[in-house]
Amino acid sequence: MSRILITSALPYINGIKHLGTLAGSMLPADVYARFQRSRGNETLYICATDEHGTPTELAAAEAGVAPADYCADMHRVQYDLGRRFGLSWDHFGRSSSPQNHRLTQRFAQTLWESGFIEERVTQQVYSLADKRFLPDRYVIGTCPHCGYTAARGDQCENCTRVLDPADLIEPRSAISGSTDIEIRPSKHLFLRQSLFAPKLREWIEAKKGDWPLLVTSIALKWLDEGLQDRGITRDLAWGVPVNAMEWGANPDGVLPDAAGLAEKVFYVWFDAPIEYIAATWEWADAVAAEAGRQPKDADWERWWRLPQAADVTYVEFMGKDNVPFHTVGFPCTLIGSNERRDADGRWGVTNNSPWKLVDELKGFNWLDYYGGRFSTSQGRGVFMDHALELLPADYWRWWIVANVPETSDSSFVWEQFQAQVNADLADVLGNFVNRILKFTETRFDGAVPAGGLDGPLEAKLKADVAAKLTELTQHMEAREFRKSATALRQLWVLGNQYLTEAAPWTAMKIDPARAAVAVRTGLNLVALFAKVAEPFIPFTADIIARSVGESVPGQWPEPARALDILEPGRPVKAPEVLFRKIEDAQVADWIARFGGAEAVAEPA
Repeated sequence: MSRILITSALPYINGIKHLGTLAGSMLPADVYARFQRSRGNETLYICATDEHGTPTELAAAEAGVAPADYCADMHRVQYDLGRRFGLSWDHFGRSSSPQNHRLTQRFAQTLWESGFIEERVTQQVYSLADKRFLPDRYVIGTCPHCGYTAARGDQCENCTRVLDPADLIEPRSAISGSTDIEIRPSKHLFLRQSLFAPKLREWIEAKKGDWPLLVTSIALKWLDEGLQDRGITRDLAWGVPVNAMEWGANPDGVLPDAAGLAEKVFYVWFDAPIEYIAATWEWADAVAAEAGRQPKDADWERWWRLPQAADVTYVEFMGKDNVPFHTVGFPCTLIGSNERRDADGRWGVTNNSPWKLVDELKGFNWLDYYGGRFSTSQGRGVFMDHALELLPADYWRWWIVANVPETSDSSFVWEQFQAQVNADLADVLGNFVNRILKFTETRFDGAVPAGGLDGPLEAKLKADVAAKLTELTQHMEAREFRKSATALRQLWVLGNQYLTEAAPWTAMKIDPARAAVAVRTGLNLVALFAKVAEPFIPFTADIIARSVGESVPGQWPEPARALDILEPGRPVKAPEVLFRKIEDAQVADWIARFGGAEAVAEPA
């Protein structure tokens, strides 16, 4: 049995997330985690809130609370919304945790002492109007590469190029909008990413054909443009403190400048990916506490450090804007911590328990809103809390997975959402379950009937179901979610086609044994649908499973025995309507509330 480690990109702490965030990482990761558990694999799904950085400080100030209190409150909100959406995290941690503080400082110390971090005096943007240094993302201007007028000082969201604030044309403060800014010197730590370019290129090239083209293309684009060293500290109060005075000397015998770095914290994009490891540590500590025993480092290191993690397949899920930091920045941190470079520039593996790099990286394009960007700041689009006010989670889960932006950007449109949900969930799945169970209650006393022998129609159905289930399984293993949703829907369609052809309501009048075969087969399809739909629509799958005396999550069905689940005589009971159709009047109300095509004239 394999072990599967799954992480999804950390949602930022400042505010409730929209459907695009859900589609770009957390929901596909959950579908995959549920599937792997049903396959019998030991699976650990880790996520956390990303809590450091200037946006947190500003949001906390606006709320009139300390950053720590703001983060604690918003973590509870995001955790609750995730659970209500059915996200089956094994642990949902916090990047401000003591574990992440310790690990971030440990990685930085190792990198410094290995010669992969160096001090540099940089020219930082200082806003006279705001009376503070401005972190990169809070300097806004025009991108010199593509002309996007709202590019941030760390990265252009439009062309994904990495920037420095000094690169921007007509820079201004994102806090006040003031252009009254000046450049001041400040000492910072830089991760020498340029040293890792050959190793990263070899690693990325080996992933071609295995990882999505989107992912390898973005990573190689960064390398082709020349990998730059990256500042990993910031002039902020809220974050992981540098604590440089505790570090040893680098290969040249140089100690870090404790005084010059004393007021610094680590850049959020340095400590956030480390939280994947730290959240695993948090999880292991919580498991140990629940069991009434002392935690051990081995409990979490078995997922992250070789050779203990040799049987682990590590899978990351993220949107395309996060790909560079996970194919360049975080791997540099891990590789640099695994290897030491001496004063003559020679490399050598010195870590007896090297950190594990990602094995599979699933990157997604963007889910847009009527062709424009979702916007947290402008409240444009549908957010997780509002979505759950309108409809149960499974409506959203199904549509998002069926339309997840794998090969290109997808767009949320209310009218298309209505049509697809009504067709797939109400007409195909819900109608099938309701028809066969109601008929069983009426004509077979609410129990799986015995008697009769399978005929050619059942033989064909079993062959078709086995083939489609095999296809679904292959797509799920390959993390091809749109294809998986299509295959699942086609399974539901096979059930409806069979029930129409078998027509037990007609056979009941002339051949009760034949009707019993059709009903028994139909009920086994209900049980099958519950099991294979559970990763996609877990709440409804549970209702369907209980209606035929089963439970989910359970073991993923084997194609050869997919319709041999229920024994004759088992009581069954039709549930309430599984999916109520979305009416035109509801769609009109929602467009009026959240906006339609006219709301996205300008990108966020």
